[in-house]
Amino acid sequence: MANVHYHVTHTATVSAPATRVYDILADYRSGHPRILPPPFRNFVVEAGGRGAGTLTRFDVRAFGRTQSFRHEVLEPDPGHILVERDRDLGSRTTFTITPSGNQAVVTIHSELTSRAGVAGRIERFVSTRFLRRVYAQELQKLNDVAQEASG
Repeated sequence: MANVHYHVTHTATVSAPATRVYDILADYRSGHPRILPPPFRNFVVEAGGRGAGTLTRFDVRAFGRTQSFRHEVLEPDPGHILVERDRDLGSRTTFTITPSGNQAVVTIHSELTSRAGVAGRIERFVSTRFLRRVYAQELQKLNDVAQEASG
């Protein structure tokens, strides 16, 4: 059976200028690690550290299991769009930052795959609920860190 593609998206307004928000997201040495919710663990920068070309690895703990990931960062539209592409699974997470006055609208959008069939439907349902909660936490932490930087 073929894999099934699915998407998970969460959007929030961050109370800081878009340039500051993007700077935090693109800084994988100190900014980005500060916004990661508790399920993310052992975050390591293997190469680079700012924007395109950065290579990272980390673990995600969910449902009593830990899964390891390796990402490559791309910047298809520097200052506005940052993409984390999984180097093993082919999934990708896109951060889109849109200026809105003195604030930024930030969307986290993941393109993922799962198994087909009933097991895949359950996997998609559970992971979608989990990721939406994680992305909401991540965007709240991004808001907090961005406001600290402005203080």
